[in-house]
Amino acid sequence: MKKTLNKSNFGFETSSHPTNERLQTVSLSKDTVKHFAEKISNLDVQSVEYKPFLRFLVANSLNQTTNNTLGNYLLNTIKDRSTGAVLLQCESIDDSSLNGIDLIDFNILLSTAVSHLIGVPNLDSMSGKYYARFSVKNDDNSDSYLRQAHRRMELHNDGTYVKELTDWVIMQKMVEVNVEGGDSLLLHVDDWQDLDKFYQHPLANENLQWGSPASKNVGYKTYHPIFLKEQVKGEPRMSFIDQFVEPLNMDQGLYLYELGESLENETKTFNVKLQEGSILIINNYIWLHGRDKFIAHKNLHRELLRQRGVFVENTGYDNNNNV
Repeated sequence: MKKTLNKSNFGFETSSHPTNERLQTVSLSKDTVKHFAEKISNLDVQSVEYKPFLRFLVANSLNQTTNNTLGNYLLNTIKDRSTGAVLLQCESIDDSSLNGIDLIDFNILLSTAVSHLIGVPNLDSMSGKYYARFSVKNDDNSDSYLRQAHRRMELHNDGTYVKELTDWVIMQKMVEVNVEGGDSLLLHVDDWQDLDKFYQHPLANENLQWGSPASKNVGYKTYHPIFLKEQVKGEPRMSFIDQFVEPLNMDQGLYLYELGESLENETKTFNVKLQEGSILIINNYIWLHGRDKFIAHKNLHRELLRQRGVFVENTGYDNNNNV
């Protein structure tokens, strides 16, 4: 993996991911981590949860440690259709660089900084916060595939069943014990070899019904097509998940079945292994994501943090009112 030395960036290095050149990697230097920890050492996670303006203070603190270059890099990369995804990692983290901050708390604050450099998170209905933390274990009886370890979570976009836009998704690996497998799966819409077949289909732009199971804490239905046009150049964006789309006739059902089968058999889907603390940031409408299955282990445990949100220009947007 060749690192890019960009004089306009300070405190981090960038490179293309070895598996797919669209995915850009960012490595924060040890000094950047240390200086960021010093700046936020007087903050705690509860205060940041309770006071939304503190989240922007955290973001500004991280940006300042990079001479205000990281925020621009992240936002430009996520908005650029040719890339649209970043894997952010820290070069090195140890007790000496955290300035007394608990590692889990540091990771929450780091992902908070990242999200508020690219936009504003939506309220997560599952957690009632701007982020959600959830665990995957060996046994599960939940009502969706999110926590089920021993099956592949199919490729999808987030936010299909809520009124708010979901421009971007952040996934951070917090803790991992006795884990083998479970890599993230990614597919860029433009790399899907059957895109034109399904994008040109008569049902591609038909409003479909979307719902969600009880655990999502969303009590309404939404209506939108699978494909959304990109605002500037008319390129297709996607909003699809097989679990929560509710076809109302045979034509819709068969179209959705064939689309799902095509995605799951796409050879250009690639795996990304996340290290503890690493953050995957994707443009939600041009990247589909999923998760490979885990190898069974009775003490398997993985905890993830998720944020979903909008770019600043889309704050206050409502699909029903176009506010």
